[in-house]
Amino acid sequence: MRLYLIRHGRQCSQLCNVNVDLAEEGFRQAELLGERLAGEKIEAVYSSHLLRAFQTAETANRFWNVEHIVKEELREISFGEMEGMCDEDIAVKFAAFKKEQEKMEADLPYPGGECAGDVTRRVMPVFREIAESGYQTVAVVTHGGVIRSMTSALLGMEPARYRLLGNSLENCSITEVAYNPGNKRFTVERFNDYAHLEPHPELLRSSWVSAEN
Repeated sequence: MRLYLIRHGRQCSQLCNVNVDLAEEGFRQAELLGERLAGEKIEAVYSSHLLRAFQTAETANRFWNVEHIVKEELREISFGEMEGMCDEDIAVKFAAFKKEQEKMEADLPYPGGECAGDVTRRVMPVFREIAESGYQTVAVVTHGGVIRSMTSALLGMEPARYRLLGNSLENCSITEVAYNPGNKRFTVERFNDYAHLEPHPELLRSSWVSAEN
């Protein structure tokens, strides 16, 4: 079976991990995503409960018309004390932490928040649940930190190195994971595919400086 891991659309705030609506561009990204996957016979869509993921799933699902299942475990990695802050203030206040994090020597939790291993431990049971659900094709609308953490875990990488997987994923990009029920293993088939957005440069992250969430 296949899981399409989808990063949520552009949100209407650049502050770190705030629970806000999609921006107008985010809804457009979600529409293009839904249209692109319309022929893939998606049988269910899962999403986190955070607005940007929920609204992305709801918008894309207009093209699929399948059950939408909300799982809080699919929420973004907790950035702890950084949440609600802008990039500039984070760079100053947490400069020491960022310096240590960039070494990728240990799976450091964000101050007052989570590390990649924490994300993997709470999300993997949801992946297993989906894999054993009987569905053959499922869309999972979640967050950049989740996709990078889970992809690194599936590839057998050290958790501290999850940040090597894409400096920043495109909004509404597709990361495809396959599950083999015979050996009960997941394989990564593609990562950060955003071909459906490329004809629309105004929808790419290069046109919008964003916080890491």
